[in-house]
Amino acid sequence: MNKKEIFYDEINYIKNDRLRNSLIKLVELLPDYFFREAAASTGKYHPKYAQGEGGLLRHTKAAVRIGYELLQDLSIGKKYTDKEKDLMLIALLMHDGFKRGLIEEKYSRFDHPIIAANFIMEKYEKVGLTKEDATFISDAIKTHMGDYTTDYNGNEVLEKPHTKYQNFVHMCDYLASRKCLILPFDEHNNIEI
Repeated sequence: MNKKEIFYDEINYIKNDRLRNSLIKLVELLPDYFFREAAASTGKYHPKYAQGEGGLLRHTKAAVRIGYELLQDLSIGKKYTDKEKDLMLIALLMHDGFKRGLIEEKYSRFDHPIIAANFIMEKYEKVGLTKEDATFISDAIKTHMGDYTTDYNGNEVLEKPHTKYQNFVHMCDYLASRKCLILPFDEHNNIEI
């Protein structure tokens, strides 16, 4: 499986060469299950394109594309530097990367944002990120669930977004999970333009 090729379009949204190369290395570290799992086991909280085999991949591509499109809008994009835009798009691509854990578990992990955020912090030097970049990405990932912060037992597990960067990443993930927003995917799981 050529993971880099699967995310060709999304990787090329990143303007900074160093950050693009870091993202390529991160993509290569994603577990194989990420590319075949559905976005959610029940399909209750995601549109049809995010269900079935490859649904998590398509959900992720949708979140990144929504983020990319929003950042192209001058009213929205002018609020962020080019580097901040790149880092938020990297966070969106990696946000659900370990949804079933570092090693595939039977069910989605409610704490998957923490797992992904910790993974970024553990691997940042290996993939060529600075600690500052890794912290930015990690902080955006760990709060991507928005107000959905309690696990199945009612325990407060996740943080809510506080910064404009965390809120942006959450908003893109949230929009990618809305059943009323349908994106057209081709047979290679790419968004048709």
